[in-house]
Amino acid sequence: MFTPDERAAVRDALIAAARADDRIGGAAITGSAAAGAEDGWSDVDLAFGLADGADQAVVIADWTAVMYAEHGAVAHLDVPRGATIYRVFLLASTLQVDIAFAPAAEFGAIAPTFRLLFGAAREVPLATAPAAAGLAGMGWLYALHARSSIERGHGWQALHMIDGLREQVIALACLRHGLPAHQGRGVDRLPAAVTGPLLGSLVGALDDATLRRAFAAGVEALLAEALHVDPDLAGRLAGPLRAMTGGSAAAGEELQ
Repeated sequence: MFTPDERAAVRDALIAAARADDRIGGAAITGSAAAGAEDGWSDVDLAFGLADGADQAVVIADWTAVMYAEHGAVAHLDVPRGATIYRVFLLASTLQVDIAFAPAAEFGAIAPTFRLLFGAAREVPLATAPAAAGLAGMGWLYALHARSSIERGHGWQALHMIDGLREQVIALACLRHGLPAHQGRGVDRLPAAVTGPLLGSLVGALDDATLRRAFAAGVEALLAEALHVDPDLAGRLAGPLRAMTGGSAAAGEELQ
């Protein structure tokens, strides 16, 4: 397990290497460190803006070789956003290092957690929160597949679908409360009145009764959140969704 000092040493070494690499025109600290909110489990998050004319693929390949040779990387993956590539490294120490390699035109703050170290940042569009209507739609879609999985006796698939249903509810609740909705980042700041009912949607076993109880709890939580997004939609969903769980509400019955 890495220590905060080891994490700081890795970050400092990477920043020093970026300053010395003339293919990198700017660098910023991002994530929790940029907001002064690091804890013992925080990652290293950096953004590099490429200099004009720099070959992104070559720069990424060179830096990846350094991460393996000098910093103990054991694996990596890419997360693209536009033309920017976020390469995420896992080090042997269990430290996660995220480095964004952005073309000059995309190097800038997409969130408040961006602290420029050197170079010039551009005005770029901020990352947008997911659309509530889309989350609600994915919620009822997961519910449909949870129902069919349960009825087919596919316990593991039902578990997957119920978990997906709950994730949409959490994202909707985070949006409603002004919290980060991506990857459950705001869920632990939701009020107990929201998270309490969701406990019933946790699947602790794959027997039919347990799956059905968890499914019903997830559906009720979805309907409660959908009511804040679109009351008319929530009313239309109540009948079909509760019919799938064996609930008592008839189609068209108003939600309270």
